Amino acid sequence: MGAGHAHKLYRHGHSPVHALPPHTKLAAVFAFVLVVVSTPREAMWAFAVYAGLLALVAYAARVPAGFLLKRLLIEVPFVAFAVLLPFVAEGERTDVLGLSLSVNGLWGAWNVLAKGTLGVAASVLLASTTELRALLLGLQRLRLPPLLVQIASFMVRYGDVITDEMRRMRIARESRGFEARGVKHWGVLAKSAGALFIRSYERGERVHLAMVSRGYAGSMPVIDEVTANRAQWSYALALPSAALVVCLLGWTL
Repeated sequence: MGAGHAHKLYRHGHSPVHALPPHTKLAAVFAFVLVVVSTPREAMWAFAVYAGLLALVAYAARVPAGFLLKRLLIEVPFVAFAVLLPFVAEGERTDVLGLSLSVNGLWGAWNVLAKGTLGVAASVLLASTTELRALLLGLQRLRLPPLLVQIASFMVRYGDVITDEMRRMRIARESRGFEARGVKHWGVLAKSAGALFIRSYERGERVHLAMVSRGYAGSMPVIDEVTANRAQWSYALALPSAALVVCLLGWTL
């Protein structure tokens, strides 16, 4: 994990949130999502408070609202699923704008939308303030199984390589006058996909042999030791701690 890899979600900055060690941010987001999921769906005010807490984090991280909202579009399929719930769920019905909707379905849709949106927003803020390489180091620091960390590391390293290989194959096809226009061209695209798989597999074997020849024995060397002091942990855990108070109030009020 020696080389840096930028990703489209990351927004370069020098805010206090950017400066936090990655494993503290990972732990904070994970705890925050757990608290949000544990909140009763009837406590609608609590989800508004959670949104306000995330807005404060975005302000501290200097992440514009437009940047955040644009990245939230990734949850559109879940929104579509939630919209269908009031129509297909069973149980007591109620009329809304002339439509007969399930009460349980309405609550279920609200539950999916509120908790899903907050979880995605927290994840986007994490990705916006933490580089991919730092995220991998944070996972390693949190004692995630080393094999999973290595798999994620290689995905990051060679995702762009595979994408570039696909681009070159597309250019080669187009330079020979090929243009996919219908079902009859699917055979050519399938052969291209097969060739890409074989090339990727062969590249993976060569990379593994090169690693073994350089002393690889199942674990990657730790180049950067990421640490965090008590103040940084306190700063990072302020978000889930405040959310936990809101959650407890949601259960008791």
